[in-house]
Formats: sequence, C-alpha cells, structure tokens
Amino acid sequence: MDAKTLTFSFASSGTVEADAAAKRLCQRYGQMPYEQADIVVALGGDGFLLQTLRETMSTGKRVYGMNRGTVGFLMNEYREGALPERLAATVAETIRPLEMVTVDDTGTSREALAINEVSLLRQSYQAARLRISVDGKVRLDELICDGVMVATPAGSTAYNLSAHGPILPLDAPLLALTPVSPFRPRRWRGALLPKTAVVRFDVLEEQKRPVNAVADHTEVKSVVSVEVRESASHTATLLFDPGHSWSERILAEQFKY
Repeated sequence: MDAKTLTFSFASSGTVEADAAAKRLCQRYGQMPYEQADIVVALGGDGFLLQTLRETMSTGKRVYGMNRGTVGFLMNEYREGALPERLAATVAETIRPLEMVTVDDTGTSREALAINEVSLLRQSYQAARLRISVDGKVRLDELICDGVMVATPAGSTAYNLSAHGPILPLDAPLLALTPVSPFRPRRWRGALLPKTAVVRFDVLEEQKRPVNAVADHTEVKSVVSVEVRESASHTATLLFDPGHSWSERILAEQFKY
C-alpha cells in the first residue's frame, strides 16, 4: 500500500471517546464514504469491530481497528500520528465466517453469518436436549446442556474459550464444537471438526425445553433445527500492526495460564 495515496473512512462505535477520536482523525486525514475508501478504520471495542466486519463483508474493504473500547483483543493500539505510514505496513488476515441456517417452531427459516461462533442456548430454566449430526451422520443422540457452540479459529478465544473450548490457530483448518455446562453425557467436552464439516443440531422437546440460536449478535428464538457450516463465498479482511497480528495474539493467549 502506498501511504501517500491511502484514503480512509473512520467509523465510531458511538461512545464519547470513540466519537471524539473519529472527529480528530477526520480533521487530520479526511473522511471518505466507506464504499470509496481504501481502508475502514473502526474506533471502539471488539464488538464494534465485528459489526464493522459484518457490514463490509465480501466488499473487498480492509478493516483496521483502533481500541477506543475496553478489552480490545482484536484491536490495534490507538495512536493518531503517522497513520498512513502505519497502515501501509500492516499485516492482513483474511477470515471466513460461519453460515447459520435455522428453522423455528413456526417453520420459518432464517440465515445469518457469524465471525466468532454460532451458539445454541437454553431459553428457560429447563436444560436443552439436543441431537448433533456431522455431515449427515448422528454423532450424539442426546446432549443435555445449557448450550453448545461451533466456533471458528477467530472466535476460539472468545465465548468458546470461556466455555473451556480449545484455542485454535487462525490458519487451522478446524472448527471447535464446544458444549456449555454439559449435564449428559457429563464427561463430553466437545470435538474438533474439519472446517468443511456441516453441523446440524436438532432440538428435542422443543416446546418443553425451548432453545435460542445466536450467530454473533443475531438471535433467533425457539429454533427446532440449526445447520452450521463455514461460508464458501463470504470473507472479511482485518489489518494488524506488524508483530501484533491476530495469529500472534491467539498463539500468545495459549501461554497466559
């Protein structure tokens, strides 16, 4: 990338801190509509970065996050100086989201994309009862649990890690299938699946034990079946400062315990 010709679209999460940063950066470097900009700079936290990635999915736009939020695991350090030169030296990481297809208790089908994970969660005090199939073959006749998820390598350090799932390197051709508080089978801790796998969840006793499905921030209530697979057509591209790539952060996360 040529630092002298780069154009930017600055996007704010809407907090006071992010709005103030966006105003200063726009004044300093100019502001373009995101459709015309070379790089979209997301100012906020990890949640806002994921939202920006979904909005720019498969447009070819590169997204660079600067932390104006809290944790900021996916974000670069916030600095205002020499931004064109900094961005010209970034490392690109291209990821593929998951595609979720749900059918609810009215027979309505919905689709959504997830960069981190697709999760099924019990809707009431009753534990969920689920049947799990992989590539058309039933692998678990019954899982009684609070929930279960399919996580991408990109999402393996998020909710998946909190549920004691494995951390996956970003370039691993794998998906993590991880239960949330499993009751039966009590010792089942999940599975590693090839990224080509199609995972289907069937909700058992859906009226007595209602279940919601969530693809990142898209929630579908009272599902009866959910299919999850890696998208073959959608991609998102993130930019990171050298030495602080997403792959490096995921690797480093495994040595913090």
